[in-house]
Amino acid sequence: MSASLRDAGQSRGAQTAADAISDRVPGAWLGQDGLARFRVWAPEATEVAIVPDDGTHRPLVMHREEEGYFVLTTRQLPAGALYRYLIDGAGPWPDPCSRFQPQGPHGPSQLIAPHQFNWTDSDWPGVKLHGQVVYELHIGTFTPAGTFDAARDRLQWLRDLGITLIELMPVAEFSGRRGWGYDGVQLYAPFHHYGDHEALKRFVDAAHATGLGVILDVVYNHLGPDGNYLRSFSEHYFSTKHRTDWGEAWNFDDCNAHGARDLVIHNACYWLREFHLDGFRLDATQAIVDSSEKHVLTELTERARAAAAPRDIVVIAEDEPQRAENLRPAAGGWGIDAMWNDDFQRAAHVALTGSRDGYFHDYTGRAQEFVSAARHGFLYQGQYFHWQQQRRGRPLRNSPAAACVHFLQNHDQISNTLGSRRLHQLAHPGRHRALTALLLLGPQTPMLFMGEEFQSAGAFHYFIDHKAELTPLIWRGRREFLQQFRAYSSDAAQSAIANPADEAAFLESKLDWTEAQRNRPTVELHRDLLRLRRTDPVIAAQDGARIDGATLSEHSFVVRWFDDGHGDRLLVVNLQQEIVLDPAPEPLLAPPADAWHMMWSSEDPHYGGSGTFAPVDGEGRWRIPGNSATLMCAGGSAPE
Repeated sequence: MSASLRDAGQSRGAQTAADAISDRVPGAWLGQDGLARFRVWAPEATEVAIVPDDGTHRPLVMHREEEGYFVLTTRQLPAGALYRYLIDGAGPWPDPCSRFQPQGPHGPSQLIAPHQFNWTDSDWPGVKLHGQVVYELHIGTFTPAGTFDAARDRLQWLRDLGITLIELMPVAEFSGRRGWGYDGVQLYAPFHHYGDHEALKRFVDAAHATGLGVILDVVYNHLGPDGNYLRSFSEHYFSTKHRTDWGEAWNFDDCNAHGARDLVIHNACYWLREFHLDGFRLDATQAIVDSSEKHVLTELTERARAAAAPRDIVVIAEDEPQRAENLRPAAGGWGIDAMWNDDFQRAAHVALTGSRDGYFHDYTGRAQEFVSAARHGFLYQGQYFHWQQQRRGRPLRNSPAAACVHFLQNHDQISNTLGSRRLHQLAHPGRHRALTALLLLGPQTPMLFMGEEFQSAGAFHYFIDHKAELTPLIWRGRREFLQQFRAYSSDAAQSAIANPADEAAFLESKLDWTEAQRNRPTVELHRDLLRLRRTDPVIAAQDGARIDGATLSEHSFVVRWFDDGHGDRLLVVNLQQEIVLDPAPEPLLAPPADAWHMMWSSEDPHYGGSGTFAPVDGEGRWRIPGNSATLMCAGGSAPE
């Protein structure tokens, strides 16, 4: 392209203080001063130009800056303008850091004016890890409409239930009309089928007004297979040394790695600054490979906290090998607040279903695992793990109990069952209530998956909407993945695995909110447990140092909270038939001064149980109901 096509009227002009915050963020935005700013990384390019989608298609040539960036500031494009990029005459391609893609990832990018949204959350302090109750949801299936605006109508329900922190499954733009979001390709653009470019802001603003925090599941280990145009801008976005299970890895430690590092780190800061999000769940951090002196996750968490200041944020990692360096301070680790604890979920799955198939092989579902999880978090902290034929985990020393996020199910665990059935559908009802009590009263950070609070009967399938040539490959890969479970490897089972591209898989995954009214006992179970967690000063402390536990039999155990000021608490869990302890030579059963008094029972008829009675009499004989959980307090010191 010749210099004669350059826009002589461009001005890089003065910036407002608000714009200066975003000065080095890649992408495009319109500032309060009326200037549109564009920034893109294309280090091998000789010339980069913006092609407005305004009928004239007159290219606006950008200026080359240091480190391979091209920039342009202009008054020629208004808010809402559509554009693409030409790279040395090739293209035009959508902006890889577009703030919105109204026609999907293959269409033009849209120029957004971030300052035009009127926030009302100026008093929102952000969130800290302690005291949080997390609720994972998928916007597309959370409501019949599947939009951010429709989800706003359920915020008060979540708050009344006792939820404090919403975890959104990924919302970055991906191809097709539906999907889980883990194949995103436009990391700065909220998925256009979930609403307009301000819909996520309206959702977060309303959540804050309701008293709820919002964190976002972000995928920084790979990009999706359809709609990824980064290679059109530079080969250096991707690693030549590493790969992931899902495709090419980002280049965080090779030649010209700064472009990929900038894109990802600025992306995290962008979600916090422009959408007022309260932190992140980092997907599959074991696949974020970086041999640099300063790991990209360390830099990301540091920069993210600085971007959010003075608000507090929470960063949670999903790390399959359970590496403790996630939770160490930035001086020797990555400075992340918490990690998902798959060990707890797998032990619970075995206890509730009896199956040790596939990756549940190294779990027994016995009482010891739940006592150990309550006291120590991860069950595997360096021991040999037969399923993977290697050691699993590393010592989790000096981390608060809240640093482990416990759950009975999540999006993966539901979809990895035949028929994508939820755990309560596979379990004895009393046992499920009992382990729900352990989940919601234990010192770790609890997480529910959407619909769990009313025992949704709906499946949660894996679903996609990719271009036709990818569908059979993805469906085959899905079936091959599930073959790790012997029960799912037969021809009959394989044929029963839903085609993820079938729209029915998506529609069957939508919540039916009429079930919340029909299943009131389950709702009240969760609501009462979360009220106890919030209002009881002993349980609310989440002080792992003051907790001990013991097994009473192979499938029964106790967890005890020690508190001299408010009195001790004792959770008695029995995942088998009724047992009698007479005598009861377990010191954790001894009341500290006065008798034990029953505070709560999972077998209360109010929750659909078979009736309650105090599990200990005045002479210290214990008769523990089958498939139950009972919470006791010492000396009648329970809160009102």
